[in-house]
Amino acid sequence: MALDTGNGADEFRAHPDWKDVVPSITDAPTLGDGLRIAREQSGRSLAELSSVTRVPARYLTALEQNDFSTLPNRVFSTGYVRAYADALGLDEQLAVERFKRETPDPSVPLQAPVGVAFEDVRRYSPRLIAAGLALVMAVVGWNVFQRVSLMRAPQPSDIAAIPESWTLGAVPGQSLRLSAPQPAPPDQTIPALYVTPGLETQLTGVDPTSAEALAAAAAASPVQRAFNPRGAIYGASASASQVVIQARKAASLVIRMADGRVLFARQLAAGDAWRAPVGLTAMVDASSDFADFDVYLNGEHGGTLTAEQTPLAQLNVRAQALARQAAIEVAARTQAAGIEAQERAATVEAAMTTTAGG
Repeated sequence: MALDTGNGADEFRAHPDWKDVVPSITDAPTLGDGLRIAREQSGRSLAELSSVTRVPARYLTALEQNDFSTLPNRVFSTGYVRAYADALGLDEQLAVERFKRETPDPSVPLQAPVGVAFEDVRRYSPRLIAAGLALVMAVVGWNVFQRVSLMRAPQPSDIAAIPESWTLGAVPGQSLRLSAPQPAPPDQTIPALYVTPGLETQLTGVDPTSAEALAAAAAASPVQRAFNPRGAIYGASASASQVVIQARKAASLVIRMADGRVLFARQLAAGDAWRAPVGLTAMVDASSDFADFDVYLNGEHGGTLTAEQTPLAQLNVRAQALARQAAIEVAARTQAAGIEAQERAATVEAAMTTTAGG
C-alpha cells in the first residue's frame, strides 16, 4: 500500500519532531528529484531496485535525471514510473500523473480550442430560438392544413336498394355444390405401351414376365461399363487389342519389354488410353498411381490396376478367358432359342393337324 496518502492528521504533522517516513512525490521540484530523494532515504541502490521492479537500471537512472529522451515508448515509460514509485513506497498514481504533466505525449498534436464563446451564445440565442419555433409552427400548420383540406362533408349514398345477392351471398335461385373430381377424358390419357408377345424372349432368351428369369439373368451377366474414349488413344489398333488401359486423371504410364527396353512412356491426361497388342510380353509400370488407371477387357470394364507393376500377359489371359466365356454363353443362348423355336413350330403344326382332322 502506498504511504504517500497526504491525509495525515494536522496535529501530528504540526509537531516539531514530525518527519514523513517517505517524502511526498509532490514536494520535490521535479519527478526525478522526488524519486531520487526517496531512493536515497530508503538506503537502497539502483541495482537492488532494478531487481525488485524488473526495470533496467539505465531507465531508473534516466527517470531520476529527468532524461526522458532515453526511455522507450510512453506505455512502457508509464509502467516504469508506476513500478518505481510502488517500490519506493510512493503514491504511484500521483507519480504517473506528474510524469504525464512533465512529459507531454509528442505523438498527439495540440488542437486548436473548439467551442463557442459564452457571449456568442447569448448573442445568437434569441435568433436560434425564434427560428426553431418558426420551423415547428410551419410543420404543425402544414399538417393541420392537409387534414382540413381532406375532410369532406357526409353525403347520402347513391344506392337506392341493397341487392339481394349481397345479403344471401349468392345469386337468388341458384346453389353451388362441389362434387368429387372426375377422371380425365379418354382422349387425354396415355395409351399403354404395346409389346409384341415373345419378341423380347426370342431376342434375349429371358422371359420378361418371369421375375426369377430376370433375377437369374442379372446375376449371371451383370452390366458393366463399356470403354469410352475421352482423349488420345495410343498403342495398337482396336482390332488388334483386347486390353485397354485408361487414365482417370493425369498420371504417368511406362510399358517395358522383357529385356528392359521401354516400349511406351508418357504422361497421360485424364481420359487418355493405351491399347496393348495381343500376345505382347511386357510389364505395365504405373508407378504409385496404379489405382488411377482403369483396365478394359474386350471393351468392358475389368477393374483397375492393383499394383505398381502388372504383367501384361496376365491381362491378356483374362481378356481371352472372358472372350471364350462370352462366346460359350452366346452359343448356348442361340441353341436354346433355336430349340424353343422348333418346339413352338412343332406345337403349332400339331395344333393345325388336330384342327384339320377334326
